[in-house]
Amino acid sequence: MSTLTVRKLDVDLAQGFGRHWNGGDAYRTQLFNALSMSFPLGEQMFIDAVRAVPQECLQDPVLREEVKDFVGQEATHRYIHVQYNKELERQGLPYTREAATRKRIARIDRMGVLNQLAITCALEHYTAMLADGVLRHPHWLEGAEPHMHRVWTWHAVEETEHKGVAFDAYRAAGGGYWRRVLWYVHVSLMFAFETWLQTCFNLRRDGLLFKPRTWGSALTLWFGRKGLAGHLLKPGLDYFSPRFHPWQHDNRHLIQAWLEDNSTAWRPVRPTAA
Repeated sequence: MSTLTVRKLDVDLAQGFGRHWNGGDAYRTQLFNALSMSFPLGEQMFIDAVRAVPQECLQDPVLREEVKDFVGQEATHRYIHVQYNKELERQGLPYTREAATRKRIARIDRMGVLNQLAITCALEHYTAMLADGVLRHPHWLEGAEPHMHRVWTWHAVEETEHKGVAFDAYRAAGGGYWRRVLWYVHVSLMFAFETWLQTCFNLRRDGLLFKPRTWGSALTLWFGRKGLAGHLLKPGLDYFSPRFHPWQHDNRHLIQAWLEDNSTAWRPVRPTAA
C-alpha cells in the first residue's frame, strides 16, 4: 500500500494573480516565479525517469505503488504550474530558459535509466529542501495572495511526502554512490545558474533589476534570519554522505500540520490505501 495521496487542489489560477503576488516583494515573487517556470518540464522528466525503471527492479510492492502515486502527484503539479506559467506569459514573463532546458532534457533521455534517476534524485533533493523551508519558515511567503500561498504550500507538502521515492527507485535499480553525488554537483550548479538567470530576466522585465530595494530583499531572503542559504546548507551537504537517505530528515509533522489546517483546500484523487 502506498503512503502517498494524489490530491486535487481547490484553486483557480485562471483568475490571475498580482504582478508582485508575494507580499508586494518583487524579488521574492520573481524567484518563486522562476522556479514555477522550470517545473512543468522538470516534473515530466521526473515522471519519465521513474517510469523507465524496469518493473523487475521494483520488488517491494510498497515502492511499486509509491512510484505510481509519485507520477500522479507530479502530473498534478505539472498541470497547476502550466496554468500558473500561462498567467506569467500574459504578464509578459516568458520562460526564457525553455529551449536550453528542452535540449538538456533530450540529452538526459539518451543517458540510460540510472543517470536519469540520479539527476532526478538530485533535483528532488532540492525541491524537498525548498519545500521544507516553505512549510517551516512562513516569512518566505509572508503576505502572499491566499490562492498563491495555497499553491506553493500544497506543492511543498507533496514534494515532502514523496521525497524518498525517486531515491528508493534509484537504489532498487542498482544505482551507486558516485553516480549519485557527481550528478548532484552538476545539478547544483545548473539549477542555481538557471534559476538566477530566469529571476534576473523577470526582474529586468519589471524594471527593478538594478534597484537597491530589490537586492536588499534578496540579501534578506538568502542570508537573513532563517534565510535560504542557511536553510539549504546542512541538508545540501548531507547528500554527500554514503549513508544518506531523504527521510533521515523526518519532517512529517509539517505535512500533517498543513493537511489539518487546509482540510477543505483539496480532495483525494487516488487516496492512500487503507
